[in-house]
Amino acid sequence: MSDIIQLLPDHVANQIAAGEVVQRPASIVKELLENAIDADASKVELILRDAGKNLIQVVDDGKGMSETDARMAFERHATSKIRGTEDIFKIATKGFRGEALASIAAVSQVELRTKQKNASIGTNIYLEGGVFQFQDPIQTADGSNFLVKNLFYNVPARRKFLKNNNIEFRHVIDEFQRVALAHEGLEFSLFHDDEPVFKLRKGSQMQRIVDIFGRKLQPQLIPIKEDIIWCKLHGFVAKPEGAKKNRGEQFLFVNGRYFKSPYFNKAVQEAFEGLLLPGYVPSFFLYLELDPEKIDVNIHPQKTEVKFEDEHLIFALLRSTIKRSLGIYNVSPSLDFDRDPDLDEMMNKPIPSKGNGGGGVIKMPEIIVDKDYNPFLEERNIVLPEEIQNLTEMYSQNITAEPSKINLFEDEDFDEDLMRLPNGYWVFNKGDMTLMLDLGRMHRLVVSENNNKSASKKSNTNSHALLFSLEYHMNEIEKNKYNSIKKYLPELGFDMKIAHESVLRIDSLPEGLKETQAMKFLENLFEILEYKTEEEFMQYYQNQWAKMHSKSRFDFLYKKDAEQLIKDFTALGFPEFLPDGKRCFYEVPFNDFKNKF
Repeated sequence: MSDIIQLLPDHVANQIAAGEVVQRPASIVKELLENAIDADASKVELILRDAGKNLIQVVDDGKGMSETDARMAFERHATSKIRGTEDIFKIATKGFRGEALASIAAVSQVELRTKQKNASIGTNIYLEGGVFQFQDPIQTADGSNFLVKNLFYNVPARRKFLKNNNIEFRHVIDEFQRVALAHEGLEFSLFHDDEPVFKLRKGSQMQRIVDIFGRKLQPQLIPIKEDIIWCKLHGFVAKPEGAKKNRGEQFLFVNGRYFKSPYFNKAVQEAFEGLLLPGYVPSFFLYLELDPEKIDVNIHPQKTEVKFEDEHLIFALLRSTIKRSLGIYNVSPSLDFDRDPDLDEMMNKPIPSKGNGGGGVIKMPEIIVDKDYNPFLEERNIVLPEEIQNLTEMYSQNITAEPSKINLFEDEDFDEDLMRLPNGYWVFNKGDMTLMLDLGRMHRLVVSENNNKSASKKSNTNSHALLFSLEYHMNEIEKNKYNSIKKYLPELGFDMKIAHESVLRIDSLPEGLKETQAMKFLENLFEILEYKTEEEFMQYYQNQWAKMHSKSRFDFLYKKDAEQLIKDFTALGFPEFLPDGKRCFYEVPFNDFKNKF
């Protein structure tokens, strides 16, 4: 029998290994930005085309590479970061595996232009699909200039699974933010399809957070700081009013490296216990500094998972430090909101003496109660017989008063086909089935359908002009989301445009959308667009509109309103589910009830 086990060709093995490191354009952005930081760059520029599918370019002013290093950098497991096994346990650089550039080159066309600061000339190297093509001397600026073109051009199956440009670009922004937040002392800039997206200056951590997420976040940030022998903790948490339903603004860093930790996220959540509404999570930017030997980042090629030697101690540190800072800034809940805090200081405080009178002590006033008091012994409380007679006549006259004719449930028209339950649901006999209805969800579908019909007739473009324009301050991420959907807004009844910098001016709103609802509506819109396509936006908008203008199940009290809604719902085909998968009705299992008797 012939042998069947054989070594894979190098180019096939490289493409398979690349799947661990290169999953999408954002993966390449992360690796190249971190290489620039390891090269001691002070200025890093990221240039994208088609969300990185066709071009990812990272330009830095770091120390650059020699001709030999430039060639060796693309060999697998070739690295300048570590020399021996012991170095793995005290890693101070972002990269160390020596896999990134080899993996990137295996699935794309890569060009590198680099020059060391003390060299008179640089080098230019070009690879396709991991195969070396040429290397020439070139005149170039100090530092390195990486160009990654046509990602997955030689692996069509992988390229097919990339998402549309909007989604891929938002993943790139995520990685760019993480690197930029960890290195506020460096300049970063991002350009997409020749349009500037970020231009971040050197500054403090607060300035970097505000430059990325917008000025409206600054008043909400509370500083966090704790310095103990084995660990330093600093950063910011947002006040409870800045909490969100998604986890978009939650960042943890250790020794300048972003990492994910549900365990530490729970510590922050516990610190906010009693301060947040159900379903909301706090925003935070927390930085840990500790001995590299106390952590292990060599768990996964993505290096976003970090193992801590004293994990439970860091958990306690995070929770206690954040709680203390919330208390310092008077964010913690109070048991008695009406008590004057100055009152406690005044109690038992000596009264200044005046003249010969001497001083004293302020005491709480006492309430004296006569326990022997009996009101029935007082003469004025004795009820005379004639008064009893008058009261009897008064009540006997009111007994004949007619009962109220208000009847919310219209019992006079009640029949066995439709009945309202105390919890707001309705029971309805439909053919051989008995259904329990949620009229609120049914109404949302009816409103959504009516809105869709209006949209097809172009009759929902009616809008009302605002007496005073509204202004919404956007960060760069929201600005990108706005640009992706702005072409849909005029036909929906919105008149808004970017006035200056990052201020969105709103001049008109659709009919039915109140001025007081506009800002919240926009916030929800930008929040849900985190990873939505432009096409999905229209479906979401219709759902949001229907949700805002539909009633809840508790609003249906009268039987005639319920009957009309059921007729409208039946005209839609009596659908069982909402677009988000929630049920509009359930069948009541009466056969199961029979068995119980």
